[in-house]
Order: sequence, then C-alpha cells, then structure tokens
Amino acid sequence: MFRSVSLILLAFVISVPERTDAASVDQDFYRGRNVRIIVGFAAGGGFDAYARVIARHMGRHIAGNPSIIVDNMTGAGSRVAANFLFKAPADGLVIGNFIGSLVLQQIMGDKGIEFDSRRFEWLGAPVQDENVCALTKASGINSLDDWFAAKKPVKLGGEAPGANDSDVPQADDIPNVPNAIDHAKTADARVLIDSGIHAPSAILRAYALPPGTPKSRVDLLRGAFHATMKDPEFLAEMKKSKLEINSLSGTEVDGIVKKLFQMDTKNVAKIRDVLVPKN
Repeated sequence: MFRSVSLILLAFVISVPERTDAASVDQDFYRGRNVRIIVGFAAGGGFDAYARVIARHMGRHIAGNPSIIVDNMTGAGSRVAANFLFKAPADGLVIGNFIGSLVLQQIMGDKGIEFDSRRFEWLGAPVQDENVCALTKASGINSLDDWFAAKKPVKLGGEAPGANDSDVPQADDIPNVPNAIDHAKTADARVLIDSGIHAPSAILRAYALPPGTPKSRVDLLRGAFHATMKDPEFLAEMKKSKLEINSLSGTEVDGIVKKLFQMDTKNVAKIRDVLVPKN
C-alpha cells in the first residue's frame, strides 16, 4: 500500500523596495536643479575667474548632473558673502567662496563677522596662494639684513584692514628670496608667521557649504570638487586661462581652520595687536 504524500511548497515572495539610500536620494535631489556658487568679489577678478571655470566642469561630477551658476555678492571684503552663506539654506544647493583670511579675522574678533568658520562644511580650495613682500630701490633696502638693520620703520603698502594684502605686510616661490618663517628666532615667532601668513594664504580661495548641510550631500560635493580638480578638461581650461592649480581637499581645509583656532590666547593677542586697526 502506497501512501500518497502531498508536498506543499510554500513560496515566499520577498519584496525588494526601490533604493532609498542617501546616494540615490541625493541623485534624485540634484537632477534638474541649479547649484549656486556665491562669490564674495566682483566679476572679472581672480575669485570670480576660478569659480566660473569650476562651475563649467563640476556639475559633471555630481550625481544628477545639476547646472552650476555663479552669483557675485560683493561687500566688506567678502564678509557679506560669508555672512550670507552661514545663514543660507543647508540643502546642498548653495556653495560659498570668500577670502580665507576672514577665518583669522574671526579669531581676532572682527565685529563685522557673523559666522563661525568652524561650522562651515569645507569642500576644498583649488589653489594655495603664496604672499610676497617686495621693496623698491628707493626704500634703500637691498637685502633682508638691510631691513633688519633699518633705523626707522620701512613703509609697506596694503589694502583695507582685514584684507590679505594688508595682513601679510603687517605680520615665496621666487628663487633666492628668503622665507620669513626661516628667519623666525623663536617658536612663538614661527607660530605667528604660520598663523598670520601661511595658513590664511593656503585657504585663501576655499569653497564651503552652510552649517548643517546633510553629510551625504557634503560627501557627494566634496567628492565632486576633488574629481573636478583632476578632470583633464578642467585642467586644460585652467592652463589656457593661466590659472594655477594646487588644490586642498575639504578635509585639509577643515584641518587648517581648526589649527588656527588652536592658537593660544597669547599669540592671538600678539596678532590682534598688529592686525586690528587702532582707534
């Protein structure tokens, strides 16, 4: 006698939802949208020139391929743009480009600054600037030794207080020209030169996002900025435009900003005495 055995096969249908991870969401978010780069200086200048070349190429490296447009928001040595960025919507659609020496001005207590540099989400910088002080023959100074031995102060020109070209003379890639930091006689002197000249110059043309921008979008835009710096078409246009590239990543810019804020109060006071105008 054979027993009939019924086998019941249970099929489990596993529902697989559509991708909802951050990368997918952000790709959908940027598709068909415009990203604005707010430049703190007028059209036609160096900051504007870098931003417009970056804008023409960076969109290809952002998921969703958004258009990128440049808006010039001038005023107060780019403080207006920096203050605007700090309060701008943190949605990943607004990128700011203002002069990096404002970070030092914040530390010095600049009353016109309404932002905290440590809270920006830094994307990177396309180039690290170098600063050079030059004296004419009419000054009577022909060497660094002459300068050190001068009996009266040597006059140096600059821009408005708070601008990099004002800060640097107060506190160098040409052959046989001495670097100031190599002549620092104390550890404090090296800190002052590094913090007052080198660090602000390195981040002079940095790009940032408003505080609170979602991490997934920060990572996406940092990656896009980094990829743009290595893009052959971008590099070819930069070369044609005679614009240098010596980039920093967002992490590197963030590290420099944090290092500036680690100065002890004694050195901050010394720099403030030199850079902050006396009433």
